[in-house]
Amino acid sequence: MPALPHDPVPARSTKIVATIGNVSSDPAMLRQLHDAGVNVFRLNFSHGTQADQGARIDAIRAMEAETGIPTCILADLQGPKFRVGLVDDGVVVTAGKQIVFDMKTDTGNVARVGLPHPEIFKSMYPGARLLMDDGKLVFKVVKIDDASFTAEVIVGGPLKSNKGVNLPDIILDTNPLTEKDLNDLEFALKKGVDWVALSFVQRVNDVVAARTIIGKQAGIMAKIEKPAALDDLHNIIDAVDGVMVARGDLGVELPPEQVPGWQKTIISKCRMIGKPVVVATQMLESMIDAPTPTRAEASDVAGAVFDGADAVMLSAETAAGHYPIEAVQFMSRIVIEAESHIAKHPESGPGELPVEHSVYHAVARTCVALAETVEAKVMVAFSSSGNTAVRIARERPTIPFLVMTPNLVVQRRLGLLWGTRTAASAFSEDFESAITEAIDEIKRRNLAGRGQQIVVVAGMPFGIEGTTNSMRVVTL
Repeated sequence: MPALPHDPVPARSTKIVATIGNVSSDPAMLRQLHDAGVNVFRLNFSHGTQADQGARIDAIRAMEAETGIPTCILADLQGPKFRVGLVDDGVVVTAGKQIVFDMKTDTGNVARVGLPHPEIFKSMYPGARLLMDDGKLVFKVVKIDDASFTAEVIVGGPLKSNKGVNLPDIILDTNPLTEKDLNDLEFALKKGVDWVALSFVQRVNDVVAARTIIGKQAGIMAKIEKPAALDDLHNIIDAVDGVMVARGDLGVELPPEQVPGWQKTIISKCRMIGKPVVVATQMLESMIDAPTPTRAEASDVAGAVFDGADAVMLSAETAAGHYPIEAVQFMSRIVIEAESHIAKHPESGPGELPVEHSVYHAVARTCVALAETVEAKVMVAFSSSGNTAVRIARERPTIPFLVMTPNLVVQRRLGLLWGTRTAASAFSEDFESAITEAIDEIKRRNLAGRGQQIVVVAGMPFGIEGTTNSMRVVTL
């Protein structure tokens, strides 16, 4: 398929996350993905070795040095995975029959299978469900003994070795970070990743436990894929730096028809609090093997944009698919078209937020209103922490905004945030010098020309974190 024309600075605000795997690890392929419009590169630590992931991080940083564009890296930890043990070949379980799960069976059969996870037995109760093989098999517990439990087969089919187990009705008393996760986390932080995604978050305490290790070394993203997390959703969102709507496991543990509604709810709550949110899983799934997406997939990506997501994510499409570049190009085209529709029909996009009674949100809201009223060509926000950018992005402005920051770490991390373009600024305590610096950057990027207006927002005293409280209209 011929390459599609691509603007090096895409005319879109919703960011694209691409998962890197064996087919996309080559430096030349990474550059093509970058040029096609990828804003964030995701490394899935469920697959590959640390050496593999380290080589990918090095290649991304080398590309960053070559292009001069700060590039965001997301390390996605595997989290606790539960699987059955070995099973004889050809075993098929039948609805209405019963099967025993225990921790000792070496090789399972139609009557008994090993489940080597004591934490499951500790929390199990009659009536709880087990889903296996991505929900293809369903069991319901009917009896519990000291070292085993018996379950009725609700939905039958082939039972195979080492298949994954989901437990939608149980909050497990587990460490949110397994030994593998802790090793991978230490490695990822040493390599300087920008975001860390926590898998299978169940409650806010899972986030708190991770925060004690990660601190401010990277942004923390909670993957919402357990029904238990929905019960503690507000506290989880409040505790993290970002959220991923991980629809794969969430769609297994919840009835599939409930996932779209929860997606809208999660996005809305994240935007309300001011936390970036990524919609993930199977967005252009057919493009693993096909050069074009289905119409339903295009609608799915556009729906996430209409809901107000900060970013949309490609998984196997770019990690293992046959058309990784085309997948990014098509996703970018869908996003651009959806945002163009919102511009013409604002009622199709995310609505206005209620008033927040804080100086910082008030300044962000007023900055956007002022820029739109005077028809400014661009807004410029000076920020040492990135919080000002988050507050402006929360308002979903129709005018481009540029974040000036002296911190490369902040520039990289903001690659995930809706609408942001970033530029390096000098450490300065002088607002006037900073404005001059911003004007030079705007002219260099051709974002505005002579006689046109820009709106600048910053804190006074200038250069002090957490003091965003002033704005100025500047005519070039």
